[in-house]
Amino acid sequence: MAGRPILQLSGRALPLSGDDIDTDRIYPARFLRTLFFDGIDQHLFADDRLRRCDGSPHPLDDERFRNASLLIVGRNFDCGSSREHAPQAIYRWGFRGIIGESFADIFADNARRLGMACVTLPHNPLRQLLRAVEDDPTIVVEVDIERLEVRYGSTVGSAVLPQTTREMLRSGLWDTMAVLRENSEAVRDVAGRLPYMTGFSNQQNSQKP
Repeated sequence: MAGRPILQLSGRALPLSGDDIDTDRIYPARFLRTLFFDGIDQHLFADDRLRRCDGSPHPLDDERFRNASLLIVGRNFDCGSSREHAPQAIYRWGFRGIIGESFADIFADNARRLGMACVTLPHNPLRQLLRAVEDDPTIVVEVDIERLEVRYGSTVGSAVLPQTTREMLRSGLWDTMAVLRENSEAVRDVAGRLPYMTGFSNQQNSQKP
């Protein structure tokens, strides 16, 4: 098994209201100059955190939501261009799950590869959850991958998660790179039988004087 099974997530949550939050807001393009992911969480929502017109802190900088491990977002989160830095920065900030109304497909897939589940709730239950966390930042939110539920207080909401993603999280096979490394012998065997992996080098060798 490549990774640990992820069956349930539990912790405090951070509410991030607003729909259609795109990649450039999550991780501005000017910070893409690094080759490594270490420390990129400091640039998460960099511009939004600077431009708070009312003077209030961005939720990431609000002491009430310090150490939150679940992120609550709106509809169409991480729309726009694909950028692996976006889920990486969110993960490295400390989030281990995201609850929203909908997600860009590529973002949700990249998040899953980190073991970070993106589960969806219908519009009204999601708004209810956002308000509950805003009113009481100490409330504990639970995401049950097995039962497909989001629970907090006495409230239980039915969550949605693609079946393939759910099975990969439950089985521990969410880290595809780890799966490949774990099966390196089989990978080499298959690669050795693929003509486009071996044919080019053989052709080059046959043309040498």
